[in-house]
Amino acid sequence: MKIVILDGYAANPGDLSWDGLRQYGELTVYDRTKPEQIVPRIGAAEIVLTNKAIIDDAVMAQCPNLKLVSVLATGYNVVDLEAARKRGITVCNVPAYSTPDVAQMTFALLLEICQHVGLHSQAVHSGKWCSSRDFCFWDAPLLRLAGKTMGLVGFGSIGRQVAAIAQAFGMDVLVSSRTPHPEAESAHLRFCSTDEMLQKADVVTLHCPLTEQTKELIDADALAKMKDGAILINTARGGVIDEAAVAAALKSGKLSAFGADVVSVEPIRENNPLLGCENAVLTPHIAWATKEARTKLLAVSAANVGAFLAGKPQNVVN
Repeated sequence: MKIVILDGYAANPGDLSWDGLRQYGELTVYDRTKPEQIVPRIGAAEIVLTNKAIIDDAVMAQCPNLKLVSVLATGYNVVDLEAARKRGITVCNVPAYSTPDVAQMTFALLLEICQHVGLHSQAVHSGKWCSSRDFCFWDAPLLRLAGKTMGLVGFGSIGRQVAAIAQAFGMDVLVSSRTPHPEAESAHLRFCSTDEMLQKADVVTLHCPLTEQTKELIDADALAKMKDGAILINTARGGVIDEAAVAAALKSGKLSAFGADVVSVEPIRENNPLLGCENAVLTPHIAWATKEARTKLLAVSAANVGAFLAGKPQNVVN
């Protein structure tokens, strides 16, 4: 059994092991694969693992031995699911491996916006506290989360965990979701329409997949409905927002701040309108990348392959 990993470096830059997969066949690992290298590198392999390398119908047509595509991620938009289904190719993913990590990053971004920890640490190290005439100082406004309202778009595993953390901070939570969950409602959490959530939330945070329905969900019209000075957080997918509209809202003051771990094209391009916005906190898609999360990612990916070979495929998305 030939197994190929097309872009393994992001998940395992060398601090983990691929041995869980080697037990199932002849394993070839590529750190990175350019589009034109995908077909020749798959070759006669029956099993392919991919993170961002795109497996579309044209690739499948040129790789007739392909039986399983296992995505090294939760999102699987890099694979043409319909083409795979028609060709009898199983596609699976790794759900919920980084739920606590993405929730943690959501609040890392939000707390940086509220407390400006990095800014103040830099000021202290530069000597500003040493020369202060008072026992303390602050170089940016500080914001209390308790008593504020958080608006969630999406209520999957990550959205649920974010909601729980928000309530621990003393926030009320409004949820916009395709599927309401009345059992989750409480004195401090309720489901509502997207419009109501946008109008009432002090902080809006995105936890939905990127689909045709959610593409640029947060556009100029949605931003206009939000409170003046609201905060927007995106740890979902970059394409869920209209980046130019968000940049304009930041510059006009409509949004007081924006925090994101994702952008529409990654790595970020030099002409991305969010670059240079002083009140935008941007990180390079690292929410998922704790060692604990990546360890689970590799373990479940190996289990996906083992289950498929045993005739009991798991985590199937097509």
